[in-house]
Amino acid sequence: MLYELAVEENETDILSEIETGLESAGQQFETIELKLMLDDEFDENNAIINIHPGAGGVDAQDWAGMLMRMHLRWCDQHNYTTEVVDITNGDEAGIKGATILAKGTYAFGYLKAESGVHRLVRLSPFDYNNKRHTSFAAVHVTPEIDDSVEVEINNEDLRIDTYRASGAGGQHVNVTDSAVRITHIPTGIIIQCQNERSQHRNREIAMKVLRSRLYEHLRAQRDEELAKLQPERRNIDFGSQIRSYVLHPYQRVKDNRTSLETGNVDAVLNGDLDMFIEGFLKMKPTK
Repeated sequence: MLYELAVEENETDILSEIETGLESAGQQFETIELKLMLDDEFDENNAIINIHPGAGGVDAQDWAGMLMRMHLRWCDQHNYTTEVVDITNGDEAGIKGATILAKGTYAFGYLKAESGVHRLVRLSPFDYNNKRHTSFAAVHVTPEIDDSVEVEINNEDLRIDTYRASGAGGQHVNVTDSAVRITHIPTGIIIQCQNERSQHRNREIAMKVLRSRLYEHLRAQRDEELAKLQPERRNIDFGSQIRSYVLHPYQRVKDNRTSLETGNVDAVLNGDLDMFIEGFLKMKPTK
């Protein structure tokens, strides 16, 4: 009634206010709708993000570094705090691997959409002939598991090594053996942490990550329910990607699961992932 009256009287200010209100209400409804979809067991938990390169050599290591930056920026834009638990720099560029803890309500619920192989096509900055290269890197997201969830870890199943933490270029972060590497012998899972100067703190964080990885491993053995939390892990190469990022000969990012795509590659690489995350969540069957 008010809208019709405003149209009839040509009240542009009122029309603008109504349109703004409708837009705001639509956004609030969208947020509520997404939150209702985040009802899996650990969706409200913090998230542990593992990133590592696949096929593609130096280009893949550089691509893994770009993915790390992209996800850190998404977290920052959504007011999630992040902690780089472990990082191994690439020989020439990028990273050989990184583990990040993203802290905040529903961090895992949202970021689980990023689990899978990510494919990059571009003119390689590492090729003297400026040829087009295809690179792959994997993002693996698990929920942080607190002490209330029973995960049995026997001390005799662990091998704990300490070593000197080192930064880029081989410069030592400190001169003590503060970095910690924990190997869970029965499963072969290896966790490293060198972010903190205290060996005790690094060990504490590494055990936290190990709990998360072991929970996932045991759950996968027990039943197929893990598929609801974690997409199937595949080889990090052709045909296995969940999303493709093309920088040459055209610019496009396309999610293979939802068929959503955009030509604004720069925005995506700067953390604008909501379109793809929300599309993934909307694919989830209702309970």
